Amino acid sequence: MAGVDDTGPAGPGSRTGPGRRRVLGLAAALAVTASTGPTGPTAAAAPRPAAAAGSGGRGCLDVRAENRRPGDAAWRITRAGPARAIEGFADRASVLPGEPLPLRVSTTAPAYTVSAYRMGWYGGTRARLVWRSPVLPGLLQPQARVDPATRRTWAEWQRTAEADTSGWPEGSYLLRLDTVGGSERAQRYVPVTVRSASAAGRMLLVNAVATWQAYNRWGGADLYKGTTGKKASRSLAVGFDRPYQNAHGAGLFMTYEAPLVALAERLGLPLAYATGIDVARDRRLLCGAPALLSPGHDEYWSPEQRLHTAAARDAGMNLAVFGANCCYRRVRFEDSAVGADRIVVCYKDDYALDPGFRRGLPPTNDFRRAPAPDPESSLLGVIYDGYPVDAPYVVTHPGHWLLAGTGAGRGDAFAHLVGVEYDRVDLRYPTPRPIEVLAHSPVVCKGRHTYADTVYASLPSGAGLFATGTMRWVEALDASGPGGGKANHGLGGGAGAFTRTVTENVLRAFAAGPAGRARPAVDNVSLHYGADGAPAGAASGV
Repeated sequence: MAGVDDTGPAGPGSRTGPGRRRVLGLAAALAVTASTGPTGPTAAAAPRPAAAAGSGGRGCLDVRAENRRPGDAAWRITRAGPARAIEGFADRASVLPGEPLPLRVSTTAPAYTVSAYRMGWYGGTRARLVWRSPVLPGLLQPQARVDPATRRTWAEWQRTAEADTSGWPEGSYLLRLDTVGGSERAQRYVPVTVRSASAAGRMLLVNAVATWQAYNRWGGADLYKGTTGKKASRSLAVGFDRPYQNAHGAGLFMTYEAPLVALAERLGLPLAYATGIDVARDRRLLCGAPALLSPGHDEYWSPEQRLHTAAARDAGMNLAVFGANCCYRRVRFEDSAVGADRIVVCYKDDYALDPGFRRGLPPTNDFRRAPAPDPESSLLGVIYDGYPVDAPYVVTHPGHWLLAGTGAGRGDAFAHLVGVEYDRVDLRYPTPRPIEVLAHSPVVCKGRHTYADTVYASLPSGAGLFATGTMRWVEALDASGPGGGKANHGLGGGAGAFTRTVTENVLRAFAAGPAGRARPAVDNVSLHYGADGAPAGAASGV
């Protein structure tokens, strides 16, 4: 989210628009390795996955075989408990299968367990129990610390456990912490990505962990508000050395990513997993990948992540953006005392105060803004246009192949599907052509009448580009029933069926190779916008 003070662009360049400390405690002496079974009253045996099935070790993930394994419906949190009853974080946002995963857990309970759930489809249960620790001794760790220079909050905690990820299949994981004993029963998640060493031959699903941290207020501050609750006291940097406060510790994963993971794995298409940090760190990761999948809220990117993604797209990799406000903020990753790339720096409008910028590094502000303007539309085809909105999604190109099987007609609308942020085509900014507008939804954002657009484009490399133009797309994948209530923003079963069908069409086509070569776009932007970026007919009052 761009923030409540961002109103969207008034035009190109508009200012109004959108050393390592290791202290091991008592619990670390019981470092978790390959647990062969439970040792506590709440534990249950979790069989080690067979590497021969192609689901673990260093081999490629076999999505179909993995999802034929039995799921575990008990993965969800049913007793969150008080805020500090139990919480934790991992020393690394992602690991390769077999790499150690140190954990730092704080709890008021005398003991706890860790259960590793791989997220997927699994017959609809959505998760599989891959591993469970023995019972570990509890340790109440200190309150948050604050860096006075950047107002970054972090937890200076001891390591309490280390998980051996040998045999863990690549994928998105939620580690669930469960208290054992004591007067307060509580649970919390720790999200982790078991990443792929290469995405060659597989669509890469990217976990947007930098954006998760941007909205993480653990310790009292994030990149939007500080401990005073005001923008002026917001953090100028945030980090991974702390738990996630939101969604019982899962960050933004549950809303903006888990439904996409479940659908993609249900289809059994070849998938690889990584975080945005991994894409930034290793340009070779995307080599040979047929597609990159960006989830529902993927706002904070480093220049390196963008550079590597653009280079792969321009070599024929398809790009699917299942959200809005993607690649909006430009950030820098820095090391913390815990490890590499653990701090996300984003000074925004105060970029000139950033010591890194003063040393000659790129500004940590919006990509489209001076002093190094590089609008996200050149990568995505659409550009972030505003917040907040809640509007119907209106189909305008029902005959397009990506809408096949939806049964939608021209003018059909799906209530509440556009929100809370949205993107549109804006020819005042660099826009790849040809580009087709599939849905052109009227919105009113803070009194400004405009549109949200879903688009498909084809590029000279043969790559296909799909962008939904709405942040609610992934959330809608789970929508069912009549809708209209408070749950899921009122999204109903019609929106759910529509988004699932279109997403399946995108994934199947993009998994097959350069979609723009097989299905070139037929440009229709002039039906909706003039060369000045204004909606078609606006000048004549139509």
